[in-house]
Amino acid sequence: MAEPEAKAADVPAEGGEPKISKRQADKDAKKAAAKAKKEASKAAAPPPKPVSNEPVDPFRQGWLKGVYNEKPVKEVHTRFPPEPNGYLHIGHAKAITVNFGFAKSYGGVCNLRFDDTNPAKEEERYFKSIKEMVAWLGFEPHKITHSSDDFDRLYDLAEELTRRGKAYVCHCTGEEINRGRGGKEHGPRSVCSHWSRSANDNIEALRAMRDGNFKAGEALLRMKQFLAVKPEEYAAADDDSADVKKEKIRLKSLAENPALWDCAAYRIKSENYHHRTGLKWRIYPTYEYTHCLSDTFEGISHSLCTTEFETLRPAYNWLLEALDFKTPSSEEKGPMQREYGRLNVEGTILSKRRIAMLVGGATVGGTSEPVEDVADELDAVTLEEDGDTQPAVPASEVKPNGSSKERQIPPVVRDWDDPRLFTLVAIRRRGVPPGALKKFVLDQGVTKANSNTMTHNLDSSVRTYLERTVPRLMLVLDPIKVVFENLPDDFLEERDVPFDPKDPAKGTHKIPLSKTIYIDRDDFREIDDPDFFRLAPGKSVGLLYAEHPVRCVSLTKDDNTGLVTEIKAEYGSYLPAGKARIHWVGESAAHNSPVRAEARIFNPLFKSTKPNELDWKNGGYYDDVNSDSEVIFPNAMLESGFREIKDRAPWPKEEGEAQGTADVSSVRFQGLRTAYFCMDRDSTEGKVVLNRIVSLKEDAGKK
Repeated sequence: MAEPEAKAADVPAEGGEPKISKRQADKDAKKAAAKAKKEASKAAAPPPKPVSNEPVDPFRQGWLKGVYNEKPVKEVHTRFPPEPNGYLHIGHAKAITVNFGFAKSYGGVCNLRFDDTNPAKEEERYFKSIKEMVAWLGFEPHKITHSSDDFDRLYDLAEELTRRGKAYVCHCTGEEINRGRGGKEHGPRSVCSHWSRSANDNIEALRAMRDGNFKAGEALLRMKQFLAVKPEEYAAADDDSADVKKEKIRLKSLAENPALWDCAAYRIKSENYHHRTGLKWRIYPTYEYTHCLSDTFEGISHSLCTTEFETLRPAYNWLLEALDFKTPSSEEKGPMQREYGRLNVEGTILSKRRIAMLVGGATVGGTSEPVEDVADELDAVTLEEDGDTQPAVPASEVKPNGSSKERQIPPVVRDWDDPRLFTLVAIRRRGVPPGALKKFVLDQGVTKANSNTMTHNLDSSVRTYLERTVPRLMLVLDPIKVVFENLPDDFLEERDVPFDPKDPAKGTHKIPLSKTIYIDRDDFREIDDPDFFRLAPGKSVGLLYAEHPVRCVSLTKDDNTGLVTEIKAEYGSYLPAGKARIHWVGESAAHNSPVRAEARIFNPLFKSTKPNELDWKNGGYYDDVNSDSEVIFPNAMLESGFREIKDRAPWPKEEGEAQGTADVSSVRFQGLRTAYFCMDRDSTEGKVVLNRIVSLKEDAGKK
């Protein structure tokens, strides 16, 4: 085909440049202008910020950053103030991490303070455990203090508060106190006849309490807060000025807060022996009175607690202001209380009272038990950080439940550290690394909102943490003996295998392959299935870390149980490779292999995902206990590399465990194709006991 003729406009003049059409010239000009604009914009743009490899400090973000900005002091000082009347639980892991982490982030310090003002419920084992859990999580207190350190000073201030006319000794019964506070419906409120007693008379009565002239329940010191304020005092009027309106709104907020209805400051305890002060005191201060004053004595700058204490913040400030430790409506002087959301893990039981029922058993169905004394009725608005969302029933309201038939409920778990529980001692025994627990807490975030999550989210977080931090071993839970008929009796081959194929730093170890090995019962089927890729009669399969496949030749069964007890097999290069590789443990006296073990597999303790909603009063919770919450494999076998793993623990060497707080639970490993495990304290010289930490992701669908 002939080439088309060129257009006249495109034909260059002899010896000159080719001519361009006007349309083409306009297009070229627009392109050039756009390019110039783009280059100018690029030149004017600020240089890109360098990407920082520094990890983000969670305590300098969001809500916590705002808390610091409210009170940006040079020396941040916080405290973690548990009551030593029980074991800490997973919610306390957040409280510990927030208080210690916040202080450290801002160059400050954190105290561990025991709120030991209730001698009847405090035990030495709780003090010891709390110290251990703080250290295990990797925190070192600036000081370890006790509220009881300041009992003398606290009492002197109680007299001073009374002298100033801001406290009075009340002799009302529990029923009278509740009626004066408006009853259950918070109706009209009124003060009692003791409210208007003179300061001198109140001091005399307080000293009589101190000296043992009254029995428990006959007298208590109450703070003169806002119970006496009448609604008409803060009712809005048409002619109110802006300042008056503001003051009335403030007064209304205070007067309608139950935390300010003349709560108790001191009460008489019938069981008054204190582990640190002996029998010196017959009266003990309440939480509402003690907490803010202890914060002041210790120089706490930021008093961080969970949101259920937000309603108590006005009472916290009121007492400090009443004793001149704080300037009204200001955070410049004294400690500043701020509240963050609690960590709630659905499916867990955190109540000390309920865990005690699980540990020790319970008698239910009889008459309800009253609270200890009348002062506890005034403390009904106080919610402790112990996970018990069921407040005590006031003594004046206790009535028989209509049934005299009692039911004896047996214990459900071994102890407070049973791995099915969510106390910190139980979580530790289950093998959860402290670093994994801290990361889980911080991943939930620290804000005003409660952090509500599920147990499977905790497991997922722990699993991810363990993936690259612990070694791998072969563990057979339910062993079947496999004898290779085509190998000589003295056959022994050492295989050099890594503790972690993706991390050479963990090292390698040797395992024996001999005439006799053990495989997991779950990896064998007596009747083959096309979708089953492991060992079956006449079928071959690969062995992890072994050079050749194996094939089942015959089997032996137990006459009584019908279970396969032994498999005769062959091993060699001539066998088909098979579609899978299974784990195993070799028998070798020279290698002291296998290591005998008992493996405990833990599942949810209750069938219900909301066990707190079960019937705990009448024992209905026991009917919901999951019978498979603990599955035990008594004859499990471990490869001999376990001994080196045990000697090199903790795994990983992080947090408090790197500083010497590690126990046997720090012996952690991934059982290949099985789960993550740790060593349990029930282990003996002759038998290792293992606890499953979490399952592997591929558990549900392995073939």
